[in-house]
Amino acid sequence: MEKDLKSYTLPALQELIAEKSGKKFHAGYIFSFIHEKQHSRLEEITPVPEKLRNILSDEGFFISSLEILERQKDADSTEKFLFSAQDGSKFESVLLDDNGRKTVCISSQAGCRMGCGFCATAGIGFIRNLSSGEIAEQVYAAKRSAEKISNVVFMGMGEPFDNYENAVNAAIILNDSKGLGLGARHITLSTCGLIDRIEDFTQLDKQFRLAVSIHAGYEETRNKLMPINKSNPLAKLFAAVENYCRKTGRRVTLEYCLIDGINDSREEAVKFAQSAQRLKCNVNLIEFNPAGSLRFSAPKKGKTNAFADILRENGIETHIRYRRGRNIKAACGQLGAEWEK
Repeated sequence: MEKDLKSYTLPALQELIAEKSGKKFHAGYIFSFIHEKQHSRLEEITPVPEKLRNILSDEGFFISSLEILERQKDADSTEKFLFSAQDGSKFESVLLDDNGRKTVCISSQAGCRMGCGFCATAGIGFIRNLSSGEIAEQVYAAKRSAEKISNVVFMGMGEPFDNYENAVNAAIILNDSKGLGLGARHITLSTCGLIDRIEDFTQLDKQFRLAVSIHAGYEETRNKLMPINKSNPLAKLFAAVENYCRKTGRRVTLEYCLIDGINDSREEAVKFAQSAQRLKCNVNLIEFNPAGSLRFSAPKKGKTNAFADILRENGIETHIRYRRGRNIKAACGQLGAEWEK
């Protein structure tokens, strides 16, 4: 049984407290004190009877916290946090400032097992899944710095859909009106393409947004960059995403990291456009960010623009993302670059 009370959604917490002979409103107090008021000690939740608090403490229930080992700030206002969990596991998150709109890019795992060739986190390897409480706490830490958070994106370290239950529960916690109360459409979960989990996400009765990392037009190219493509091939992935769009009526974001000489050719763009045209989608083009031992490079700006033009000519809404936080290794693909194996 999960012992960290910060990891419980409100319905799950209500069920737990009922098992301890508490009342439904006691669970509400605990949830709001943790997620709205940011308390981290059971004895501080004084509206809950001391007897119930003692029962929870005696049975090993606690409220987790994270230690901030380091904070770095780039000249473009991007801020990176290096956290340590109570077992010493380390992971990073990023606070992005886009003209006053604050977005937190959070991690779902310490390390990652997906092995994407353009991502520094892959060099760390997989350490463990983060709990829902540890995922949510990254947002609260950023909020203490930024005060108001506009968006949360699950695009930090790790593959969110490889830690599906904890990631989704964290999103539900962040969305709950008795906690942070962040709108569901302001929360985006990203995946490198775990098809079974995309199918689960399609059935989820929540309006969270979905982003899918594609990074290639051809299967052969994606096989070289992303080992996951061998078990979750591009053709089946696009079919799953098309089904998601059709059943939910929602737009999906496709992420594409442009790497010089690898996936940035005209042919690759045309092939990608042919697949993306079937979807209700927009595309984020991200120029490769150097990190750690990775030996790739970004294409020249003219090539990036040409790639984007092909997508736009095919009716696909396309954005070239500004590479924020590069100087502090906080840009896309750089997390963990300063302490990889």
